[in-house]
Amino acid sequence: MSASESNGSVVRRILLGSQLRRLRESRGITREAAGYSIRASESKISRMELGRVSFKSRDVEDLLALYGVSDEQERAALQSLVREANVAGWWHSYSDVLPGWFQTYIGLEGATSLLRTYEVQFIHGLLQTEEYADAVVRRGMPDAAPEEIERRVALRLERQKLLVAERPTEFHCVLDEAALRRPYGERQVMREQLRHLIEVSQRPNVRLQVMPFQMGGHSGESGAFTMLGFQEDGLPDIVYLEQLTSALYVDKPEEVAQYARVMGRLQAEGPSPAESRDLLRGLLQLM
Repeated sequence: MSASESNGSVVRRILLGSQLRRLRESRGITREAAGYSIRASESKISRMELGRVSFKSRDVEDLLALYGVSDEQERAALQSLVREANVAGWWHSYSDVLPGWFQTYIGLEGATSLLRTYEVQFIHGLLQTEEYADAVVRRGMPDAAPEEIERRVALRLERQKLLVAERPTEFHCVLDEAALRRPYGERQVMREQLRHLIEVSQRPNVRLQVMPFQMGGHSGESGAFTMLGFQEDGLPDIVYLEQLTSALYVDKPEEVAQYARVMGRLQAEGPSPAESRDLLRGLLQLM
């Protein structure tokens, strides 16, 4: 199984959930009634419609019957989505160190065609060197066993493959200067990290900008966020907001549009990618 197939399973799950939600709402059926039809709770239907749980073929068949979907071609297409949505992702092998709420994000991240992000605290995980990632994990989990730290770093490096794939993801990243000034690891770790940023920023699918302190206040005042865009029809852009023990996925068009405007302003206000590389070189000379 290819990485794209396993990443795509998360997208298929969300697509299937959204289609089931539209069918239910068009028939005026409550989540409670839908849950009753498949011997489940209202919250189970909610999780299914958000694409946050796996799907059973029998449950989908029962829901389609409840929603009055009798067209065989339409039923077959939805059941095909069920099979595709239940494909296990490559990241499942890291389930021992991967929170359940983050598994959905990794699947979405790997399936994006355009990934846009603003970071303040850290250099983004897709741009971290192995040594920097190790320092970040150790700082955040001081009591973790060496084996767990190694696994977490390996997972982070595995995610980075989407930037060098045959059809790589388009990655736009705005880094606040604070993320570059805050040291993780020894001086040499930060120097190598800056060199890596200069190098990776020259890839055709990567647009890296640094928001310097001298800019003063700017549009990213609400904090870090990530926007995920997909090529699949019917799947809207999603904004990912990470919290300490969970994450929030924003998909309401009017709210996503606000984040898109902020990202657009950050990219317009900040130095260009070429100017940002000069800033990185200047910081490197100071270290």
